[in-house]
Amino acid sequence: MDWLTILYLVFTFLGFYYLFLFILIYSQNKKQMFEVIKPDKIRSLSIVVPCYNEEENIGETIKALLSSDYPGLEKIFVVDDCSKDNSYNVIKKFAKQYSKVVALQTPKNTGNAAGSKNYGAKFVKTELIGFSDSDSFPEKNAISNMVGFFNDSKVGAVTSRVLVKNRRKFLAKLQTVEYKIIAFTRKLLGFVDAIYVTNGPLSIYRKKAFDRVGGFDEKNLTEDIEITWHFVKDGWKVHMALASLVYTVVPETFTGWFKQRLRWNVGGIQTINKYRKTFFSCGMLGAFILPFFVSSWFLGIAGLILLVYRLSRYFIVKYLAASYSIEAQTAILRLNDLSLSPSILFFFGMILLGLSLSFNFLGLSYSKKEKEEFKRESILDVLTYIFIYLLVYPVLLIASLYKYLTGNHKW
Repeated sequence: MDWLTILYLVFTFLGFYYLFLFILIYSQNKKQMFEVIKPDKIRSLSIVVPCYNEEENIGETIKALLSSDYPGLEKIFVVDDCSKDNSYNVIKKFAKQYSKVVALQTPKNTGNAAGSKNYGAKFVKTELIGFSDSDSFPEKNAISNMVGFFNDSKVGAVTSRVLVKNRRKFLAKLQTVEYKIIAFTRKLLGFVDAIYVTNGPLSIYRKKAFDRVGGFDEKNLTEDIEITWHFVKDGWKVHMALASLVYTVVPETFTGWFKQRLRWNVGGIQTINKYRKTFFSCGMLGAFILPFFVSSWFLGIAGLILLVYRLSRYFIVKYLAASYSIEAQTAILRLNDLSLSPSILFFFGMILLGLSLSFNFLGLSYSKKEKEEFKRESILDVLTYIFIYLLVYPVLLIASLYKYLTGNHKW
């Protein structure tokens, strides 16, 4: 058996494994997808909002948090990381107007979100501590739909469902599809205690658990992934509230998108390297989350290798055959050259593609509760996302790996 067939079989096996796993999890838990747990008491909560050069969005973010219907929200600490624009003045205006809002500024620019988050966390004295990005806008009941999970004393963190706010540009529309499918998948992972990230737009942590892990890792480019793995490693449960909606601003240009995704993937590699010794140990972190992360990378890169190899081989063979036929003055294409008997590998590939499409459309069906002002994604957007957008990811993975290996770990 040649290496290409082995690679294809491993790729196909992992694809079927994860698809059937998600389908099984969904079939057993579909009635609990939008589960909201009533809090057994009002737990005090503070929200920390890191801000850097966000004068256009920070005011709306503060307004969104102030409109929360959760009665236990005591303070909103907005931390300006020495912005070069007018962000800090905007924050101070809100602090003068609303007693809940506290304007803070780091002594010097920390260079990343983790630094300003940790700085703001020093001022928090409440039982729960939450974080929201400065370009994210939680719905009124978003926090209320999350805090009930903390009734369980073993729960250390709860995250929300993130959807795209700016949807006019074509690239943003594709990310709209992506974010919906990611949220659906993440909720399924929550049923097997395998959530691998508590997102930046809105996540809440038990303060004592947050302090025990030492806050966010300021050397990691994806501090929200790293702290989640740290929580799971220490035995804390992590949940996701699909009914908790927060809207965020996504990059609208390819350059901005590519830089963001490079940072995400380099941070992911940093996290894998930091927790590599837990592989196949340390509960769900080593038994599932770490292998899931690594195998996802394998699927992406292996898929790209298979695609490039097959396409290159096909066109090279056709070119050589055509050149030979022209030289020999024979027919370029003959009827007996056409094969109508597909291989078993092709058969597996078609089944895998069909299941993947079904899974993606199932995930999109769970976006019904978003704001009515947003139109449903078109079939063209969905197909472009599946057949074009996702093909860019393996290239991103390779570029991220190169950036990590060359020591370029800047924000």
